[in-house]
Amino acid sequence: MALFHLSVTQTKRSAGQSAIASAAYRAGERLYSEYYGEYSDYTRKGGVICSDILLPSHAPPEYADRQTLWNAVEKAERGKNAQLAYSFDIALQNEFSLEENIALARRFLLENFVSRGMVVDFAVHQPDREDGGIPNPHFHVLCPIRPIEQDGKWGLKQRRVYELDEDGNRIRDQNGEYVFNAVPTTDWGSPETLEHWRQTWAELCNAKFAEKGLDVRIDHRSYERQGVELLPTVHEGATVRAMEKKGIRTEKGEFNRWIRATNAVIRDIKKKIALLFDWIAVLDGAS
Repeated sequence: MALFHLSVTQTKRSAGQSAIASAAYRAGERLYSEYYGEYSDYTRKGGVICSDILLPSHAPPEYADRQTLWNAVEKAERGKNAQLAYSFDIALQNEFSLEENIALARRFLLENFVSRGMVVDFAVHQPDREDGGIPNPHFHVLCPIRPIEQDGKWGLKQRRVYELDEDGNRIRDQNGEYVFNAVPTTDWGSPETLEHWRQTWAELCNAKFAEKGLDVRIDHRSYERQGVELLPTVHEGATVRAMEKKGIRTEKGEFNRWIRATNAVIRDIKKKIALLFDWIAVLDGAS
């Protein structure tokens, strides 16, 4: 069943997260964190089909090594509450072969992320499914929030833009400090950029559906924006899915089961209403 899912969060120390641990989990590898002085070992994790690092041309070539890359990110971020990386979770399509899905994901990342100067660490997952369950192929993406400058060094996340008076002089606050606004140095975290990425991914998948002659499409917009009178499910995440797979019923799992059952009722009612209108039209035509 064709579906759309593309979500993004931040990996950050304030939430007790580590860039090395996040990268190790997604790639199913054992990586050493110089910042914490410990290993994160996910070599026994199943379902990791492939992983790769995609670099813009000006990035140091040694960053093609996952451990080197994320230790460099951790080193560049000195704050105890630092924001480390953008973390994307993107659904692949069961209608495509594994090779087609991987090629589509790679194309999407090269054209929309690497072309913007972003470093991309991605991994394709295809976890085992429960008996009778729907396959859930997807790929994870980690991108450092801090950009890399053309000289290969880590750049600034934000720059200061000082407020000026009518004569062009900097304005001071009541404590004598200059007033400024912190402005992001990239547009990677803007809602407009995320919307563009979501739309582009849907368009790539839909073009592939059309190429294969499949009469299915996905839409990056919410049900409300599409004018579809159905209820959206909530994203469960790997932890919830793992608990559900073990037979542990979770709050999110229960909520999604209720949503799916409710949507099935809505579809059935709409179908019956449509049949009723067809029947009325036939009666009118016969009178």
